[in-house]
Amino acid sequence: MESTTKNRQPLDVLRTLIGRAYGDAAIPTGDDFAEELTDGWFNVIYRITLADGRPVILKIAPPADVQVLTREVGMMRAELEAMRLVATHTEVPIPRIDHVDLTHEVVDADLFFMECIEGHNLGFAAAEHLSAEEIYDANRQLGALNRQITEVTGERFGPLDGEGFATWRDAFLAMVDDTLADGVAVGIDLGHSPEAVRAVFAAHADALDDVTEPRLTEVDLWDKNSMIRDGKIIAILDHERAIWGDPLMEAGFTGLDIPIFGDPQAFMEGFGLTTLTPSERTRRRLYSLYLAVIMTVETKYRGHTTTEVYDMAREQMDLIMAALRSESQPVS
Repeated sequence: MESTTKNRQPLDVLRTLIGRAYGDAAIPTGDDFAEELTDGWFNVIYRITLADGRPVILKIAPPADVQVLTREVGMMRAELEAMRLVATHTEVPIPRIDHVDLTHEVVDADLFFMECIEGHNLGFAAAEHLSAEEIYDANRQLGALNRQITEVTGERFGPLDGEGFATWRDAFLAMVDDTLADGVAVGIDLGHSPEAVRAVFAAHADALDDVTEPRLTEVDLWDKNSMIRDGKIIAILDHERAIWGDPLMEAGFTGLDIPIFGDPQAFMEGFGLTTLTPSERTRRRLYSLYLAVIMTVETKYRGHTTTEVYDMAREQMDLIMAALRSESQPVS
């Protein structure tokens, strides 16, 4: 995916980074050692072939002078912390981190090298060659792996680093406020005033108080952020949006409100949650509305040249706003 946030680097800089990470003997001699993986929206990612033929992945955060959403400031450091937590406290498969460089001495951004997982991206494999049964089983595996992740608990709600919040209500509404402010800063048209959107969240905020324990929540765990081989999920990728929050905020549940994200039944079965309480249903709608707001606002920050994502996000925002407003209406 094309985005102004992608911090592409020339080959000589990539060679320097390889030497710092793996030693001078690992620096390749040719010019065909780096392949950009273009499916992501935010960071630039390279598949690097070292001098000995070993493949590794290099991930570089956006340039320091590129404007990003408030939630995206320092996001690579959140990913590194999330990966540490998952590796330390669960059996969930994730890539091994080989080298971290937060110095900005060579590139004006955080970056890290990690293990290259040889397999198929589940999202693309599902669209291209997996059977319906294989897709269902893989998504059930994702749900079960996500359940493991959410067993990791923290002391405060919100970002993995920083002071955080004592309550989930305060943490989540602060995230909403940040995103609405980001939208105002770039003059995005949400189709609703920020005050109207904020009022819908506020009208249902009591449901957020049912979340009393901060749990590790990936937020972006879905089929295109996982790798599969021989029918088994072998890696979960892209942990950069992880927070201490409510497991129901996970992307695997999003299809409950936004059908284009796919039927969540298999994921929910694997997670062990097939029926939602009224409070859980309301919270899930709030999280879907928040996602629709993010998707609308970030089109300005990504420099999109078409309106496809914006139009889709706006449509979903309208539908979820209407559903939540309907919930607020008294029964006659």
